[in-house]
Amino acid sequence: MKKYFLLIMLFAALTSAAQTETNLVSDSTQLSTPTLQPSILIGYLSYDSALVSMPQYNDVEKKMGDMRKAYETELKRVEEEFNEKYEAFLEGRKDFPRTILLKRQTELEQLLQRNIEFKEQSLKQLAEARKEAMKPLQQLLNETIARIAHTHGLTLVVNTDANACPFIDAALSRDISQEVRMELAKVATVQ
Repeated sequence: MKKYFLLIMLFAALTSAAQTETNLVSDSTQLSTPTLQPSILIGYLSYDSALVSMPQYNDVEKKMGDMRKAYETELKRVEEEFNEKYEAFLEGRKDFPRTILLKRQTELEQLLQRNIEFKEQSLKQLAEARKEAMKPLQQLLNETIARIAHTHGLTLVVNTDANACPFIDAALSRDISQEVRMELAKVATVQ
């Protein structure tokens, strides 16, 4: 991501330099200093902040919280079941013949393995469900960003999350965060 951003910024600098040179050559009779006119205007915002500001985001979070609670309840139930069987195994192991002892030990190992697999699957399913639930929100956000970018003639919109862009020149860029939030709020009231 940083490499692409640096390439774009380099391209912007080269384009501006070439435009300045062209202005100097074509206007050689004029002795005034050429002014740099930005040919690329960049917008920026925090994508995560915009996403969290969407009214639909709370619905997704509630749905995910309910799903997470259901999985946690089931995980607790199977853990209690395992603990009960393990305690029964420990209490009766002195009295069990060797074959029954081995059989119950194997059952406990299998139950433990199934519980571990269930936990891994539940984490994967939660992640996948979240990804699917966020797709419509991300699509709406992307469309909103594109619409605002076109309105202002922006060439590029940069996501400032995770300190991906430590410096943005205010003369060559525009913060579109507030406009995106306002547009998303309008869309939410229409729906």
